[in-house]
Amino acid sequence: MPDSPSRILVVDDNAQNLALAQATLEEEGFEVELAQNGKQGIEAFARRPPDCVLLDVRMPDLDGFGVSARLRELPGGTETPIIFVTALRDVDTFDRAQLAGADDFLTKPVRPPELVARVQAVLKLRRMNADLRGLYDVVRHQRDDLMRLQLQKERLSAFVVHDLKNPVTAMDLMAQVLASDREAPERVRTTALQIRSEARALMRLILNLLDISKSEEGKLEPRRVRLELPHLVQEAFESVEAKATLHEVKLEKQLSVTQTTADPDLLRRVVENLLDNAIRHTPSGGRVRLVAEAVDGDLLLHVEDSGRGVPAEMREKIFDPFVQDEAGLHPTRSGRGLGLTFCRLAVEAHAGSIHVEDAAPGARFVVRIPKGQ
Repeated sequence: MPDSPSRILVVDDNAQNLALAQATLEEEGFEVELAQNGKQGIEAFARRPPDCVLLDVRMPDLDGFGVSARLRELPGGTETPIIFVTALRDVDTFDRAQLAGADDFLTKPVRPPELVARVQAVLKLRRMNADLRGLYDVVRHQRDDLMRLQLQKERLSAFVVHDLKNPVTAMDLMAQVLASDREAPERVRTTALQIRSEARALMRLILNLLDISKSEEGKLEPRRVRLELPHLVQEAFESVEAKATLHEVKLEKQLSVTQTTADPDLLRRVVENLLDNAIRHTPSGGRVRLVAEAVDGDLLLHVEDSGRGVPAEMREKIFDPFVQDEAGLHPTRSGRGLGLTFCRLAVEAHAGSIHVEDAAPGARFVVRIPKGQ
């Protein structure tokens, strides 16, 4: 007689999360029982202990930590693996989950393949004999230590990034004063222009890091409003003007659409990053051109440079984090590998698309932002 399917109890107050977990696990052959709050979860467990519990942390009345403590007191509760699932990606939550008896810890948004893999892993552990289970516990503790270190690193990075914003802004303002001083020697004004260029590049990097982190946590949500595109583009041009002047690159624009619906901050920074990238890969005396047009109601942006383009084999990889110019076409203008990653995440947050193609010569980055609802 074939083994009956493993039963998974999913406890979450969010209907969408329950539906996703149910669809994912049932597709893999698991039997799934749903509970919409902690009290229902405890009652379901008492009626018929499951083989595994997926437990949300933040719930009204009784949170996941309280539910876990109650489950451990029920018959079969000490042997049943509990996987905490939460949007709270921080060390304190992780530590509380460990103290509450978590067998595993997943952060939202959860990818279905990862959810299935984690459930299968704890179920296999449950079936292991004592010797193998002890060995697995050692590995699990090592994994938990690594996870905790990763969360600590993310928290430290967030603190550092936030604390850098004010001094970088001050550097930019002071350099602007120097660059605007007509009585200052030309060498001083040129140096001030260089400081402005680097300060603004550093600020873009800081903001990109923050938003990439938000995207990884599922928190990068655009706030669409009706905006004037010429004003937004002008702000983006002013942001990179110092770099363009230093590299003797001419900036051009052609706007056949004046209004669109998008998140003003995210869209402006997409344009800034694409212009910055184009300037960096354009030789002195070259040009960078931005074109904006409406296609079937969508906004289509092209940013073209007159450099040596992007090799065909790099056109997908170039949007991945920390990917730089491996071909070494412009070694003196190497990127930091985050600007294009931010562009992809910000555009995809708008349900849009971005790709790079051959501009013959140079590269052409194409962004499509669907019209708002």
